Amino acid sequence: PSLILVLIAIPSFALLYSMDEVVDPAVTIKAIGHQWYWSYEYSDYNQSDNEGLLFDSYMIPEDELELGQLRLLDVDNRVVVPVNTHIRMIITSADVLHSWAVPSLGVKTDAVPGRLNQTPIFIKREGVFYGQCSELCGANH
Repeated sequence: PSLILVLIAIPSFALLYSMDEVVDPAVTIKAIGHQWYWSYEYSDYNQSDNEGLLFDSYMIPEDELELGQLRLLDVDNRVVVPVNTHIRMIITSADVLHSWAVPSLGVKTDAVPGRLNQTPIFIKREGVFYGQCSELCGANH
């Protein structure tokens, strides 16, 4: 039995080690979950006051949607990222548990207050990818 455990453990440790390798990203974006919006910070592009590019992204209310916009998915400020580039997303929360997700990219990371979670993204094609909070984070959600 111990030989079987060793034979299972060796490839498992190798796989865990290779999954933890992170390439040097060209862009780092920090996403901060709030009730009921997300804040984003491009820290690689510092401004004169030594702060990164910061903006908030709110969902567009149903009564303000235009033809072709998607209910509960379209936002007022979109995150713009380059294709064929390694991107590091740092995800956290300012208040309660959130979950930053972009289903069409296969990305879902929990946003926990006081903790920074990191996920790498490499987008191979251009397009508009809709994200959402995939956590029950309060009333009206």
